[in-house]
Amino acid sequence: MPVNKAKQLWEAHRANGLADVIPILSALGFGLNKVQIHTEGERYLTSGKKFVLTGWRLNDGKCVVIKISNHPQGRQEIERERKSRIILEKINFAYHVFFSPEEILFTYQQGYILFITSFIEQERKFLELPFKEQFFLALKAFETQEGVHATTYEHANIIRESFGIWNARTYLKKSDRYLTDIALSLSKNTKIKTLLIKAREFLTTNSKTIDLYSGFLTHWDFVPHNFRIRGRDIYLLDHSSIRFGNKYESWARFTNFMVLYNPVLEQALVEYVRKNRAEEESLSLRLMRVFRLTELICHYANTLPKISGDLHTLNQKRIEFWEYVLEAALNNQSVPQEIIEEYKNRRDSLRSEEEKQRQKVLH
Repeated sequence: MPVNKAKQLWEAHRANGLADVIPILSALGFGLNKVQIHTEGERYLTSGKKFVLTGWRLNDGKCVVIKISNHPQGRQEIERERKSRIILEKINFAYHVFFSPEEILFTYQQGYILFITSFIEQERKFLELPFKEQFFLALKAFETQEGVHATTYEHANIIRESFGIWNARTYLKKSDRYLTDIALSLSKNTKIKTLLIKAREFLTTNSKTIDLYSGFLTHWDFVPHNFRIRGRDIYLLDHSSIRFGNKYESWARFTNFMVLYNPVLEQALVEYVRKNRAEEESLSLRLMRVFRLTELICHYANTLPKISGDLHTLNQKRIEFWEYVLEAALNNQSVPQEIIEEYKNRRDSLRSEEEKQRQKVLH
């Protein structure tokens, strides 16, 4: 694909899509905010086939979130997310811990699927909360997910049919795909090849541990921009990322994220598992962190042919940084703070102004 073609295509798609959906939304009684932060910055690399928009209901000014698509893949994702919400409510999942934004409207209009929910206001973002609140809210969220186990829960059949289930074989198969993709994209990077071979061996050698803690409800993308805090309640914003797998997959995504945004919290959660749970559980968390890191490196490697300029340089730096994190996870060590700070400074110097504004809203 020619340099920046992906961004050009996304911008054209966004312009045409918004031109289509504005009159549809207006007829249904909704308006759109002038600034749509979820369509800006680097979003074009991960946007998929749907728009996530913010707006309001015309008759009372109620703030809403609008997910909309006319693409088969996007329509399917939105339908799946709504179905997930309904099933979680049906099985009384975490009524006192996880909440879902109120559904305002679900409809099909002129080839589009529209799913509109209330916008959840929060006094402070997760990362602005005191450390103890962050720790206990995260722990409560993880323990709630662990409470739903496919082999014991009374609605196991419904859950399995709706979400599927990942076991060691699934994780290893995905790992092989990541290895292949990275080898093609980063053919000259001998360090990452060596690390990935080591990661694959680590996962294979401990496949029984992966299976031992599989069958649990987990959230594939459990990070602060996918939930909001109101009081002591957690509202899930992205139900399309729920699946059954190793119970430490949510922990892994969250702790890997916190390497950058709150390394003290990352280490506290890792230490909690080490001190309060079986040794195999601590190993299971490491296994999932290694798996998710290979996935993350693969994601950035796959973007390189589509981008140029500062963003290309930035994603190369991202790959280098997550190599450090992967190496640390394989060696059961933490990443030195100076490496984290050096990377963050370089990252911020290379980000576009659009992306900087988007990140302010997300985090």
